[in-house]
Amino acid sequence: MTNTDNFNEAFFYSIYPLGFCGALYANPNPGRHDFFTRNPPQNRLAAISDSWLDHICSLGANAVYFGPLFESTYHGYDTADYFWVDRRLGTNGDFARLVEKMHRRGIKVVVDGVFNHVGRNFWAFADVQKNGQNSPYKDWFYLDFSRNNHFNDGFCYRGWEGCLDLVQLNLQNPAVKQHLIDAALYWIENFKIDGIRFDVAYMIDRQFLAEISAACRRAKSDIWLLGEMIHGTYTEIANGAMLDSATNYECYKGLYSSLNDKNYFEIAYAFKRQSANGGIYQHLHLFNFADNHDVDRVASKIGKKAHLFPLYLMLFTMPGIPSVYYGSEFGIEGVKTGAKDENVRPAIDLAQISANPPVAGLAENIKRFAQIRKNTPALVNGNYEELLVKNEQFAYKRQLGDKCAIAVFNLNDNFAEITVPAHGANGTLHDQLGGKNYTVQNGMLTLQVPPNWGMVLTN
Repeated sequence: MTNTDNFNEAFFYSIYPLGFCGALYANPNPGRHDFFTRNPPQNRLAAISDSWLDHICSLGANAVYFGPLFESTYHGYDTADYFWVDRRLGTNGDFARLVEKMHRRGIKVVVDGVFNHVGRNFWAFADVQKNGQNSPYKDWFYLDFSRNNHFNDGFCYRGWEGCLDLVQLNLQNPAVKQHLIDAALYWIENFKIDGIRFDVAYMIDRQFLAEISAACRRAKSDIWLLGEMIHGTYTEIANGAMLDSATNYECYKGLYSSLNDKNYFEIAYAFKRQSANGGIYQHLHLFNFADNHDVDRVASKIGKKAHLFPLYLMLFTMPGIPSVYYGSEFGIEGVKTGAKDENVRPAIDLAQISANPPVAGLAENIKRFAQIRKNTPALVNGNYEELLVKNEQFAYKRQLGDKCAIAVFNLNDNFAEITVPAHGANGTLHDQLGGKNYTVQNGMLTLQVPPNWGMVLTN
C-alpha cells in the first residue's frame, strides 16, 4: 500500500472555479500582485458556500478537483503568475480559508497545475516582449527572433498546439523547472492542498514531470498527482516514477456512446483492455468522468435522458475513481460553441437547480450509487471480470478476496431476463438497488433487470 492509496476510495466533485463563481471573462490587469492596488481581488470564492459544501458532502463526494486558480488573463490556463490566486476569485488568504473549511468537512482538495504553458501576460514573457534578446528570460521559451508574429512582438514563439495565446515553456531550462517546482511547493505548503492535476500531461517533458513529482512527494509524502491524458498510453506518466493516475478519456466516450448506439460492446472492450486479467492498466486507478470543463455536458451528449441513470451507475461501479462535474448531477445541459467553453462552465444557483432539476431524481440516485461504492470494497479495489455483454445488456464482476459485486445494466425499455455466470459468488446475493435477494444455482444467476436501469449484487 502506498501513501496515496486512500485516493482510490475517493469520489471527486469537479469545479471550474472561474465559471462556478461567476467571475468576469477577462481579467482587467493580469500580472503580478502590484496591480492589486488598481484592481483589487474580489472574493468570488465565497460562492463555494456552506450550502454548496453541504451539497457536495450529501452526494458522498470526499474530494474536490478545482480547475485553474492561478492569476491569469482569461480562462485560467493562460497563467500570468503562479504564486497568486486569480484576483477575479479572491486572495490567497480567501482560498486558504476555503481549503481549511473543506478539510474540516473531510474533503480533500486537488488543484490544477498548468505547467506546460503560460499566457502572454506572464511576467517573464512580458519582459521578453519589452527587452527582446536582452531579456534574461528569453531562454524560458522557444523563441525565433528572425521572424515576427501577428501580435507584432518582433519574434515568433511556440504556442501550445499552435495556439499563440498560450506560450509554451522550455521545460528543459533549469530556471523554468525550478520556478514551476517552487510554485507547486508553494501551493502545497501555503494552501495545504492534497493533490495536483497536471494539465496537458500528455505533452509535458517526462524528465521534468519526474522531477516535479519527486519534489512534491518530498514536501508531502501523500500528495496525489493526476495527469491529463487525452491520448497515448497512460502508464507513460502514471507510474512509480511520476504520477498516480491519469484522466480516462478512453472510457469517457464509451460511457455515453455505447448507450446512444445501444452497443455495450464498445465500453466492454475498453474495460477488458484496461482492467481485466492482463489488462494494460489492471493495477492503475484511473480518473473516470462522464463530462468535464473541456467537453459537452453528458446530458447534452446522451440521446435518452433515462440512460443517464445506468450511465452514472456504471461510473460508480467500473474500475477507477469516479468524478462528477458540478451541476451534471442535476442533468444540466451545455454544449461548447467553437473554441468557447462558457456554455459548459456556468454559475449555478443551487437552491433553484435543486428545486427544479432538469432530470428529476438523478442527484438522489448518484448519492445512492456513491454510497454503494463506499460500502463495497470490491467496487474500489476488486478485480474486473466481464460476465455478459449484449447490445442492450451488460454485466461484470468486481472481486476482492471472497467478496464480490456484480453490476448489471439494461438499456431496453422493458425488463430483461439474463443469466450470468456467478462463480466465486456462491449462495445468496443481495441487490443493493432493488432490495431483493437472489440465489446462485449451479454457478449461474438468473435476473430480471428493470428497464433503463441496473443492479448491484453483493455477497
